[in-house]
Amino acid sequence: MYSNRLIFKTSTDDKIYYLKDTILIDFGVNRNGISTSELNSGTNDLYKTAFNQHLSQEKIDYLVNHDVHDYLINECELLGIDSNYSTGLVTLAEMKNVSIVTKSFRNVEVTAIVTAGVRTNATRAGDPASYWEENGEFHLGTINIILLTNVCLEKSTLTEAFMTATEAKTVALNDLRIPSQYSNGYATGTGTDGVAIFSNTDSEDIITNAGKHSKLGELIAATIIEAIPKAISKQVWITKKSQSNALVRLNRFTLDINEFYDSLDCDKFEFIKQLRIDAKKQENVVITTSVLNLIDEAENNLVKKQDAYDLAMKIKENCNSYPIRTLLEYWINYFILIVQEYHDLF
Repeated sequence: MYSNRLIFKTSTDDKIYYLKDTILIDFGVNRNGISTSELNSGTNDLYKTAFNQHLSQEKIDYLVNHDVHDYLINECELLGIDSNYSTGLVTLAEMKNVSIVTKSFRNVEVTAIVTAGVRTNATRAGDPASYWEENGEFHLGTINIILLTNVCLEKSTLTEAFMTATEAKTVALNDLRIPSQYSNGYATGTGTDGVAIFSNTDSEDIITNAGKHSKLGELIAATIIEAIPKAISKQVWITKKSQSNALVRLNRFTLDINEFYDSLDCDKFEFIKQLRIDAKKQENVVITTSVLNLIDEAENNLVKKQDAYDLAMKIKENCNSYPIRTLLEYWINYFILIVQEYHDLF
């Protein structure tokens, strides 16, 4: 049935196959689960397979004039699996960039199978909407999580596991300081994430809690927090090292800085050349993040804007890089001083 590569097998004999554009999991035990897919969505008492699929341009073109549910059923037929007992997630991320992480404690095991891309679709809960829906509209998943455990979970515990997994995704993104593409905040996910979580109904070990105080909740979160950065690194090359850059941190704030460059009283080419060098120095990253944290605090009204402004200017003066110091001063004046003056008018 599965002609391509077997890439992983769990302790419950779940077989994970890499089939070019699809990661297919053939369950070795009877499983119930919860899924955001349009195929057998919500909670279901019997799953035999699950899959995560990269949408090629050909498949995207096909979906323009077809229902997503029907599309997934058709994909099941092509994969040789029964659509009545399966669920599937779709994404633009490539399946070769999948990340699989397993963690266990005594008799409890959790495996996360994750694909992720965050460059264009990362967003923060509460950001301005990028679309509204009328009569149905299809959008592409970006962070897809499939979670397997070897123990049995009732529907209420599956729902709790879903909540823990979602929070863990946010932790993983925050640890990498992934910016929202729709605001100045950090991303809590993407606008089109997919999650599917499955438990083992053959197991006599029934776990009743998957929250953050429980060991199962810890394992769920730990697998996801480890798997997501690995998947992001493979898909879009964002790592902790690449994020340790003053310019990358500043890029979180939406700002057209052409006016800044036009006002420079030095050679623009030499300024930018030195800026790129200085942006990678750790002391400049530390100073930059300190200033940006004050901007965040002021924007969220956690500290007085005048106090934030005064302290940010003092921190900026400790920077030995002229390009970084000059850029920080522009950021401080724009995001604290000017914003404060705007609010004072109203």
